[in-house]
Amino acid sequence: MTLQRQIGFWLGSLLVFVLVLVLLRDILLPFIAALALAYLLDPLADRLERMGMKRLTATIVILVIFLVIFVLALVLLAPLLGRQLAGLVDRLPSDAAKLQALAMEKGFPWLERLGAGNLQQEAQNSLGNLVGEATKWVGGLLQSLWSGGTAIVGVFSLLVLTPVIAFYLLVDWDRMVATVDSWLPLDHRDTIRGLLHEMDLAIAGFLRGQALVCLLLGTFYAIGLSIIGVNFGALIGIISGFLSFIPYVGSLTGLVLSVGVAIVQFWPDWTWPLAALGVFLAGQFLEGNIFQPKFVGDSIGVHPVWLMFALLAFGSLFGFVGLLLAVPLAAVIGVLCRFALRQYLASNLYHGVGAKRAARTKTGADVEL
Repeated sequence: MTLQRQIGFWLGSLLVFVLVLVLLRDILLPFIAALALAYLLDPLADRLERMGMKRLTATIVILVIFLVIFVLALVLLAPLLGRQLAGLVDRLPSDAAKLQALAMEKGFPWLERLGAGNLQQEAQNSLGNLVGEATKWVGGLLQSLWSGGTAIVGVFSLLVLTPVIAFYLLVDWDRMVATVDSWLPLDHRDTIRGLLHEMDLAIAGFLRGQALVCLLLGTFYAIGLSIIGVNFGALIGIISGFLSFIPYVGSLTGLVLSVGVAIVQFWPDWTWPLAALGVFLAGQFLEGNIFQPKFVGDSIGVHPVWLMFALLAFGSLFGFVGLLLAVPLAAVIGVLCRFALRQYLASNLYHGVGAKRAARTKTGADVEL
């Protein structure tokens, strides 16, 4: 097969893959989640196999332990987070109005001294409209999540189908990998294996490491905010930890929410809003100096800006399925781009024909006539 035909084949395969994602994105969520779960748990299954367990037994043990932990966390945390979510939605309009009033009262007195009363009124109206629209959007989003039939079906399929699909994938994981490996073109098998190994290191290192970082940060924020008495502290902490999967978004979201709630709750005492700020500064210190270097490092090899772009782009195109696929695909694209750059730097396109001729002359390749 010529190079041109190979390029056409892989571009066609990529097009088919994207088309399948677009057409089936509404039903892919449990399958993508199960694939990610099986991928993350496969090293543990391999370790249990090396300890003498059969693959089927190891898979059953792993999934049972995982389901027990998941159900316990759901039973213990769901009532607390549910009450806090309902309270947050109920109090969000009034708290936003109080925060707006405080901002206008304390933040714009200098406008009156400058004789810009109209400007102050316009700013107050604009801020009020912005807060009102944001509150309405958040309320509508939460209501649609709870009442939408598609969402309920999606959650049901995620909770029921995902463990079943993950079980079958985890049992046959090594066999599937070996089968796919046998399909690789023989002329390029070593190169493709090297690229796949590099992708595996990037994806696995980031997903496992970042998931642990999100868990630690969410726990730290939830405990810290609850200790200082911030309303909905556990919910805000969990949300911040979950969103920490996106660089900087989780910490900024939690910081704005916690400090805003603390200002409304404790005003005019600034001690506790500053304490909430201190919780997030401490969390950022732990993330940047301990959690990230230890558990993630440079495993993905992708700049945070590219990662955020990938999350937004794939999320916009494919919804929640796109968010699940964004990080793995960003890592894959990063590996392929680095490979293409290495090929380019080693090619005549970069060095030029004259450099190759000079190198051949130096080695005696052109001396023999």
